[in-house]
Amino acid sequence: MPTYEQVFENNQQWLTEKTRTNKDFFKELAKGQNPEYLYIGCSDSRVTAEELMGAGPGEVFVHRNIANLVNATDLNVMAVINYAVRHLGVKHVVVCGHYGCGGVKAAMQPVDMGILNPWLRNIRDVYRLHKDELNAIEKEEDRYNRLIELNVQEQCFNVIKLASVQQEYKKKGFPIVHGWVFDIKTGNLIDLKLDFDKLLKDIEEIYSLG
Repeated sequence: MPTYEQVFENNQQWLTEKTRTNKDFFKELAKGQNPEYLYIGCSDSRVTAEELMGAGPGEVFVHRNIANLVNATDLNVMAVINYAVRHLGVKHVVVCGHYGCGGVKAAMQPVDMGILNPWLRNIRDVYRLHKDELNAIEKEEDRYNRLIELNVQEQCFNVIKLASVQQEYKKKGFPIVHGWVFDIKTGNLIDLKLDFDKLLKDIEEIYSLG
């Protein structure tokens, strides 16, 4: 792990490498951004959006929070999604969870987590919605991993419920919403292959804002 001073040394090395192959790299970068992806992920320090996607600066618009939640009362994530969809015109919105998520694991424990309680309640609600499936899983690690997947799915639902997403999709045919899980043990990025068109149709019966 780099020291505080080494962070700035690393920055200069990165700068040198970028301008070595393209002397106008930062001039071009400063002109603006045109990302095709909005990535909503966990704040876990082991899961970095651009690196696991193989993307560079300007290619991914990123929002991260504990357990990759999309909560309608969280003005931060709401503002990020609105800006990405309506102003940047992203074509894909990705909710990416990861196995080994501490936030999801904490939500599975009957323990008072203090200020985290209202945040983790969103994950406990996901457990409540799927408790029959989850309680039927005998092995705790498998149940934990399944809740991580179901949490991603539910957050994708929450994205699709938004007026900005529904309206932009009707006008342009995008953004498409995807659910991913990153496996820290193997490095694999797993597409949950959610049927976006079906999810949108199901959600519009109740949450249509288009």
